[in-house]
Amino acid sequence: MGTFSIKDIEALSGIRCHTLRVWEQRYGVLTPKRTDTNIRYYDDEDLKLILNISILNRYGYKISDISKMKNEEICSAVLKISGNSNEFSCQIKNLISSTMVFDETNFNQIINENIEKLGFEQTMMKLIFPYLNEIGLLWQLGSVQPTHEHFATNIIKQKIYVAIDNQIGKSKVDAKNFLLFLPEKEQHTLGLLFANYIIRSRGHKVLYLGQEVPLKDLKTIFSKHDPDYIYTILTSANPDIDKQIFANTLSENWKESKILLSGFQFMDESVKLPQNAQIVRKMEDLISMLDSI
Repeated sequence: MGTFSIKDIEALSGIRCHTLRVWEQRYGVLTPKRTDTNIRYYDDEDLKLILNISILNRYGYKISDISKMKNEEICSAVLKISGNSNEFSCQIKNLISSTMVFDETNFNQIINENIEKLGFEQTMMKLIFPYLNEIGLLWQLGSVQPTHEHFATNIIKQKIYVAIDNQIGKSKVDAKNFLLFLPEKEQHTLGLLFANYIIRSRGHKVLYLGQEVPLKDLKTIFSKHDPDYIYTILTSANPDIDKQIFANTLSENWKESKILLSGFQFMDESVKLPQNAQIVRKMEDLISMLDSI
């Protein structure tokens, strides 16, 4: 069971500390626990309740009315909002709530319902990636632990694997060949996995090599065959990789390929792009390029 300070609750719910104290004192919406030194803290159930209250309050429920509702009624009202709302902020809060208490059933249910309504691609673009951005910010604030991130990303990866598997064998006649990999010490595979799905869903062929692939191994394996496109992501600041040399090496080794460079390290425009390389700033750019070939 997790324990959260009032600052954690503020970061996770968006409700100011002062407002939380007023709600506790005036409306009795919850009672924080106290340490032996009288410092208030909240547990998993408190967090889930506060996140649900924040959703209802955002959608017009008065705190005076919420305080009179039973916990089951609050959960039911949140589910109703989540199912009917065209906005994704409510569902993102629900995903965060499920993450913090490791509620795998609810986490899966939210994603599966969106996949059924929107399709896999739109669910990833409109719900999952914004949710991951929120989790990233909360991680920077110290409100989310690595275990929470692992819990969520492993479920999301499972969804992507299933979606990719459904695309195998569906290449079109004039399909292009894509090589996807992450360089050494680059371990965040979600973006590369989703690119794998996106490319396959447009009828192209993908050779997916995953994370931490040495460039010398690539050169050996593909010395007699150039893929049409090479897509890679460089997010982490790695002192062993000079991003300019990295881009130049890819360009020189695969002169006939189009080199697609993505990730935070390529966003500052400090890299002088080789003639056969281009920056993919966001997933929408990759989708647009794929739809044009």
